[in-house]
Amino acid sequence: MTKEDSCKLSTLYNIYEQPMYRIAYAVLRDEGLAEDAVSDAFIRILGKLHKFDDCRSAKTRSYILKVIKSTSINIYRKNKRRFTEEVPIDDAMQIVDVRINTENRNHVDNIINSLEEPDRSIVIMRCIKDMSWREVAEKLSLTESNVRKRFERTKKRLKTKGEIYDEK
Repeated sequence: MTKEDSCKLSTLYNIYEQPMYRIAYAVLRDEGLAEDAVSDAFIRILGKLHKFDDCRSAKTRSYILKVIKSTSINIYRKNKRRFTEEVPIDDAMQIVDVRINTENRNHVDNIINSLEEPDRSIVIMRCIKDMSWREVAEKLSLTESNVRKRFERTKKRLKTKGEIYDEK
């Protein structure tokens, strides 16, 4: 890398790092992934440094914003594929509040006991006993899709009643 390219990269970083981060965060909703997107975008930009005449031009800005958008979307899609196979237990545990301790144990028990069957069993087997969707479905003699849908409806119902919350 020449000294001129190094200066261009430094200037681009100083000008565009924050706007790029904001765009990446808007797409990804995760600080770490947004930072990764910015660094990946700068790696892509590094190969095109010789094409930039003016770092502050509208053409340069447009190109950089396209790069960060596409990089962020690629990261989003990659992570979406990874997590669609199985709902992570952390997400499922929002129903019973991940931070179960002596102070809120009674509150969690009340929430679970307020549910009707088979929703109560689904929540207990899925969130507390850490059973897979298939195992829960077999135990309750329901289809997997039915169990998932009931779980989502229960989660939505509890959120609307204000009994659980999203920390994100």
